[in-house]
Amino acid sequence: MNARPSPPPSDVSAGVGLAGLVGLVLWVLACRHWPAIADALALSGPHEVMNGPLAALMALLFSGAGMVGWSLLVDKVHLRPTTGIDWSSPRPVRDVVDISMTKIAGLWATWAILGFAYCVARWYWRGQYVFAMEVLEAVAPLLFLGAVPYVLWLDRVLVNPRDASWHFGAMLIGREPWDAAEVRRHWLAWLVKGFFCAFMISILPGGFAAVVTADWAAVLHDPVALGTLLIEAMFLVDVQIAMVGYLVTMKPLDAQIRTANPHLAAWVAALICYPPFVLMGDGGVLDYHYNGAEWSYWLQGHEVLLWLWAGALVFLTGIYAWATVAFGLRFSNLTYRGVLTNGPYAFTRHPAYLAKNTYWWLASLPFLVTSGSAVDAIRNTVLLALVSAVYYWRARTEEKHLLAEDAKYREYHAWMAQHGLLTSALRRITTALAPRRPVAQPAE
Repeated sequence: MNARPSPPPSDVSAGVGLAGLVGLVLWVLACRHWPAIADALALSGPHEVMNGPLAALMALLFSGAGMVGWSLLVDKVHLRPTTGIDWSSPRPVRDVVDISMTKIAGLWATWAILGFAYCVARWYWRGQYVFAMEVLEAVAPLLFLGAVPYVLWLDRVLVNPRDASWHFGAMLIGREPWDAAEVRRHWLAWLVKGFFCAFMISILPGGFAAVVTADWAAVLHDPVALGTLLIEAMFLVDVQIAMVGYLVTMKPLDAQIRTANPHLAAWVAALICYPPFVLMGDGGVLDYHYNGAEWSYWLQGHEVLLWLWAGALVFLTGIYAWATVAFGLRFSNLTYRGVLTNGPYAFTRHPAYLAKNTYWWLASLPFLVTSGSAVDAIRNTVLLALVSAVYYWRARTEEKHLLAEDAKYREYHAWMAQHGLLTSALRRITTALAPRRPVAQPAE
């Protein structure tokens, strides 16, 4: 029996995400046991569990430091040609200062426009988004000032310092020719960061506080409570690692956004899955929970089934978190930042979407409703099927983008169709079910 061939090499090693996961776990444990740590070290200040929003933000530093350290010290990503950097011959500052000032003008204008959009969009000043706005308001001065030395330093070693940000700055200043395609590329990338950074920051504190303050010993014998807490922990890992990915889109880390998805369908498919455009939320067009109940309601009283169901849901959430951890520093929606072929991506091209949607079907059991109405059951089932169809649509639009960008992804896509344990099996099924076209006979 022939061995299964290996997929194309991944642009991200498994060690990056694992280093971030270790840093995150260490910080969570430190926050949980801070009273004992503070007592042992005779530290001043409150000796309480650290479960606040600032502690959740500090977790980004611990997980991010591990991933950045591994990337630079072990993988040496800063030496890759894909960074667009030549460290061997830095230019004098005087040779790049005009280019850098143009680029800084473009970046400052971009951030000012995004800030104005945050101010105008009312949903950013309600609920969990208020925390995100407070964080962005606090870091904005550091971002604006820090851009000056960073851009001057980086432009000295960039092979082509006139990048997309420079083209937007040149358009604003009007002294040099600029490329409209590069300006569009600049704005697509920053629209991704502007939209998703605000959302990700807004959901950081909740999951962090729940995991840090949980009484784990009290839930060990309760399948519902334990399963719920473990699922919360998996989502904490996902959110923390993903947030670091959005923050460090830097060329020295080879984690830059090379291109954002240029297809309108991709943006529509992605945005309807997130607030304020989300269609799957309570009362939304695709809300599949009407007169429904969660798995624990329908399986109550069946202890074995509850344990099995909880285990399956935790497993699926673990796959979902693993898919994010595998990205390391490069997680981001709607972008191309290299090709990932290891971890769960060695089994299927879209493990996160597959795990998430399977989780929703098992958790909600949409064909069961508390009203006893067949109409409600059919409606909920159809709507969840449409939600899954949206994620299939997202997957196809992402593949369209990546297939056009990178020969390595085209190689991975073809390899997965032949050898991916899940993808190849689904391909064989769909091929078998597809109607066979008659073979044309040559004319006599």
